[in-house]
Amino acid sequence: MSRQGFTPEHAPLPAGPYSHAVRIGPFVHTAGQVGVDPESRQPREGIEAQTRQALENVRAALAAAGAGMGDVLRVGVYLTRAEDFTAMNAVYREFFGEPHPARSTVYVGLNPGLLVEIDALAVVES
Repeated sequence: MSRQGFTPEHAPLPAGPYSHAVRIGPFVHTAGQVGVDPESRQPREGIEAQTRQALENVRAALAAAGAGMGDVLRVGVYLTRAEDFTAMNAVYREFFGEPHPARSTVYVGLNPGLLVEIDALAVVES
């Protein structure tokens, strides 16, 4: 199977040697998406807005590769502050229905101004 890279139409070019999403057969994996507005290229204000934007960016990366949020099996969430977990989780619920994807949430250091990064693994019908 060949590996295909995808970049959503209005997304900024990747900041390094990676694709926004990669598909091999039925598997689609997104790169970590942050809460940066794709047009202004500035972080949204606050954890709720950054989480919502990060998930919209995940949705766009998946769509570019032919997948949707309903195809997601696993999500990785990376937070800079433990106290943001509840607010992130409330926004996250808006994007995924039951059964919810498997998820890991870890606390990390991100670039200044970034509060959350999210990636996803999806499987789509061939």
